[in-house]
Amino acid sequence: MATIDITQETFAGTLENNNIVFVDFWAGWCGPCRMFAPTYAAAAARHPEITFAKVDTEAEQSLAAAARITSIPTLMAFKDKTLVFSQPGALNAAALEEVIQAVKNLDLDALRAKAAKQAS
Repeated sequence: MATIDITQETFAGTLENNNIVFVDFWAGWCGPCRMFAPTYAAAAARHPEITFAKVDTEAEQSLAAAARITSIPTLMAFKDKTLVFSQPGALNAAALEEVIQAVKNLDLDALRAKAAKQAS
């Protein structure tokens, strides 16, 4: 699956309608962003079951601000509408694949149960 562009208007719906969503916050003037783009696109092609989205921080300044983006590129991953990963900087293909596998394997129900047990 190709990457999709999301905006402030489509962000919540994208999270709501997809189990796993990766979001690349980028800008056209950002060299590391341009270097990361082919790696991100290749990962999207390898993992059609995951939604790979992109947010142009220049066009979507309010969304970038709401997401507290202070450095680009920043990669975020959501599973079941929950933010489970956020890191600035361009990842190489191997590191991105590690993050993808970790998010896919993450058992949110087990983590929630553990947190509830610790809270009581």
